[in-house]
Amino acid sequence: MSPEATSHGITGAQSLVKSLEAAGAENIFGIPGGAILPAYDPLMDSSIRHILVRHEQGAGHAAQGYAAATGRVGVCMATSGPGATNLVTPIADAYMDSVPMVAVTGQVGAALIGTDAFQEADIRGITMPITKHNFLVTDPADIPRTIAEAFHIASTGRPGPVLVDVAKSALQSMTSFAWPTELQLPGYRPVTKPHAKQIREAARLILEARKPVLYVGGGTIRARASQELRVLAELTGMPVVTTLMARGAFPDSHPQHLGMPGMHGTVAAVAGLQKSDLIISLGARFDDRVTGNLDSFAPGAKVIHADIDPAEIGKNRFTDVPIVGDCREVISDLIVALKAEADAGHTGDYEAWVAFLAGVKKKYALGYDTPPDGLLAPQYVISRLGAIAGPETIYTSGVGQHQMWAAQFIGYEHPNTWINSGGLGTMGYSVPAAMGAKVGCPDTTVWSIDGDGCFQMTNQELATCAIEGIPIKVAIINNESLGMVRQWQTLFYDKRYSNTNLQGHGGPVRIPDFVKLADAYGCVGLACDSAADVDATIEKAMEINDVPVVVDFRVHRDAMVWPMVAAGTSNDDIKYARDLAPDFDEDDL
Repeated sequence: MSPEATSHGITGAQSLVKSLEAAGAENIFGIPGGAILPAYDPLMDSSIRHILVRHEQGAGHAAQGYAAATGRVGVCMATSGPGATNLVTPIADAYMDSVPMVAVTGQVGAALIGTDAFQEADIRGITMPITKHNFLVTDPADIPRTIAEAFHIASTGRPGPVLVDVAKSALQSMTSFAWPTELQLPGYRPVTKPHAKQIREAARLILEARKPVLYVGGGTIRARASQELRVLAELTGMPVVTTLMARGAFPDSHPQHLGMPGMHGTVAAVAGLQKSDLIISLGARFDDRVTGNLDSFAPGAKVIHADIDPAEIGKNRFTDVPIVGDCREVISDLIVALKAEADAGHTGDYEAWVAFLAGVKKKYALGYDTPPDGLLAPQYVISRLGAIAGPETIYTSGVGQHQMWAAQFIGYEHPNTWINSGGLGTMGYSVPAAMGAKVGCPDTTVWSIDGDGCFQMTNQELATCAIEGIPIKVAIINNESLGMVRQWQTLFYDKRYSNTNLQGHGGPVRIPDFVKLADAYGCVGLACDSAADVDATIEKAMEINDVPVVVDFRVHRDAMVWPMVAAGTSNDDIKYARDLAPDFDEDDL
């Protein structure tokens, strides 16, 4: 639809659907209900594909998965009251992880707002702290402008969720439709171009440093800056760490890559940050899961902090050179500045530092113990899944041990191939996010790596996948437990396993039987409990591409995620196995 397109004598509901079309929405995940119902009638005649989910939380996470996989704005829709409040978790998740998403909710009629009407909830007030912006529309004439602004705000600057709450009376009223030719948002001017003086100062610190490290966060993925990052890294020779949200921003196979830092990061990545004299932070926010105890984090390091969100700079760690700007622009300008310095004969000297970290990486490579009695190691399952499915596959995960193993034991070579809940840590994220990713990238294989705890929170979306022809693949890492909580109980609560056994104290019958459950949902269900069968089971799942596949990998219950920095402790106290701490001896530097 052209920007000047106008229509007269239509309902607000028709205007809403026309607006979503004009904004570029191609897919909407949602569930109808009373207040939003008027909008569902014109949806029948729209070019937009509506995917009827089984729970509004699934709609929100699917919109997130779609956005993370494609870079486009994900859209979800729900009715008022409980429909809207069921979107709160995915909205909060999208806010924490900077995912561009527009949530459209119905609201009771304008005259009923504030009366505690049936299915009324102040969703605008509820979501105020977890949205970039939100709107309440009571005048149907405001619908096109509001939708245009919502999509613009969600997708520019630091991406994030925007909520548009539309009163039922506005949907039912007659109006005219006019798509705005320009937006008037005087208080919203995200800075994308970095200040040249700050770039020059950053280049000076990089050349002076002897132990620099590129600390790469999810903002680099959102900015689509992976190619520029690789040029910068190879130009300087600096080591690179990629956070949980940035896996794939820099190839795992690259010799300069140290892996993921933080609580369950590699020893080399943690050492790289702790012992550095300069941290170049690109779209990262010094999250507590990366820094551990802030007081002891990277004590000898100066900090260059580049982020499109000025509120993040200096929030947790003092910044020597703050750079507000889009990561892609920042990196590009740094490359130009450093190339000019190199042409003038000025380059950094990091040889000893790189050699030291290469030694740490080799000495403390990621590994795991083979479980006793022939039980299946979850790390083995995930490493084989990554090897067989390959780096072109999109992987989504839930939250917990399986998430950390998927971040550790799959080799990520490309951006937007690792989709997970980082900041909020939402269980149940994986299956609906995989559904959204598959809708956005229908020709790409999508594997949901899930835990048996996470899977039972949102597995009803398998019905949506089966009915709508969305053939995702699900690997359940089934240890019959809330695994990460159990790991903490093992380490810090004297093995008192309070309410983490998902099978209770029952007998040999597993509840539920995930193979039967998959079959009941119209999917193919497979099971595997021995290392000898892992490859054949994954390959069989890879051959089935017309319906969803669910594989129940029945793994060793007491496998643990290592390395580990206990919450609130210093990164210097990292353990790479139980009771084993690495030696960061850098006397040779």
